[in-house]
Amino acid sequence: MSTRKLEPFTIVSIIGVSFAVLACAIPFWMIISGSFTSETKLATTGYSLFPDFDFTAYKMILTGPAVLDAYLASLFITGVGTALSLAVTSGLSWAIARRLPGISRPLTIFSYLPMLFSGGLVPLYLLVTQYLHLQNSYFSVILPLLVMPFLVFVQVSAFRQLPESIFESAKIDGAGELRIFFTIALPLSKPILAVVGLFYAVHYWNDWFMALLFIDDPHKAPLPLVLQNLISNISFTQMLPQLAEAATPVYQLRLALTAVAIGPILLAYPFAQRYFVKGITLGATKG
Repeated sequence: MSTRKLEPFTIVSIIGVSFAVLACAIPFWMIISGSFTSETKLATTGYSLFPDFDFTAYKMILTGPAVLDAYLASLFITGVGTALSLAVTSGLSWAIARRLPGISRPLTIFSYLPMLFSGGLVPLYLLVTQYLHLQNSYFSVILPLLVMPFLVFVQVSAFRQLPESIFESAKIDGAGELRIFFTIALPLSKPILAVVGLFYAVHYWNDWFMALLFIDDPHKAPLPLVLQNLISNISFTQMLPQLAEAATPVYQLRLALTAVAIGPILLAYPFAQRYFVKGITLGATKG
């Protein structure tokens, strides 16, 4: 069989992608390597690609139930929040995409206005604490982040690219709008659902500001807030002379905390990888 020669553009593309992969992988590996490097070596020689396998920082993190409770809280917030957000966003996007009379235009305006204006932090705080009474509840973090308007319009564009003939055939067979949505539209929209769900999961997992506002119970604090507090406390103790002898591994602990925080969310990408590129392509074009 004759082998086809690689075109110059293909060679340049492979080289460019390889450099891009290295540019993303090397900093990530340096974080992992630094988390297993002793504080003394980090302070004297800086970051290195080759760790000396010092587990001091991980022993400090995993001692006690604080990090475990934070993991469970983040898993609950991310799991429940992503499921609710995906359900609400899908229903809202479907109603807008189908141009249903009487509700499509108001919902479009309702979804578009938050992209331009914000109600402010004080009204949000009063709504969550005084009217909804969600202080120290996981839903005080979930509900304010329930719908992202940008993702609504991305999913609207994807829904409008579905073949209209399929929906017309289903209507002829007697299917209603809800049955068309659940049995036809959603199964055909798995790529965009995976992408939107992944964006929501990353958003919920990384959010700490809402938890800072509404959660005072340290046992209910999610992982990003706990890690932020730990890093702040560590940095503060280093400025106190009476605690200087404790020799807390500040740099190593920061890197270890970063590795602990980003680890679970990285595992979500392989499950959505098969849909990711196709889903972005579907949502990036006009319907």
